[in-house]
Amino acid sequence: MAVEERTLTSRDFPVHWPVLTRWTDNDMFGHLNNAVYYELFDTAINAWINTTADVDPVTAPWLGVVAESGCRYFAELAFPDPLVVGLAVTRLGTSSVTYRLSVFAPDVDAAPVAAVGHWVHVYVDRTTRRPVPIPDAIRALLATAVVE
Repeated sequence: MAVEERTLTSRDFPVHWPVLTRWTDNDMFGHLNNAVYYELFDTAINAWINTTADVDPVTAPWLGVVAESGCRYFAELAFPDPLVVGLAVTRLGTSSVTYRLSVFAPDVDAAPVAAVGHWVHVYVDRTTRRPVPIPDAIRALLATAVVE
């Protein structure tokens, strides 16, 4: 059954990562530029993994590279809004993981999502750039955020 993204709330995301907006995030129309959402998603995913699984992406023999991404926008957000990025894992493969991501207001029970994105990371060898299995510590962490 397909998820109706517009009806998702903060409760549909097992991981909540707080993020701050910056003055430069607003575009000439007074709201967050669409590219900023991708930056927020990237920041939340990597901060969650790096701090929770205790990995150093600079020295690790593998890389998690973005193979696909997308975003649908439902409501405007703007600086100086504090926000939360919600993360859920919708597919956990051998060498890849697919995330469902969202942005919503903090401290609101069942906060409606302002945007919903998807993001696919493929883990590759740092030197050969060929796919490798997701490292065990990261796989264990990702498994805690799996949703249907």
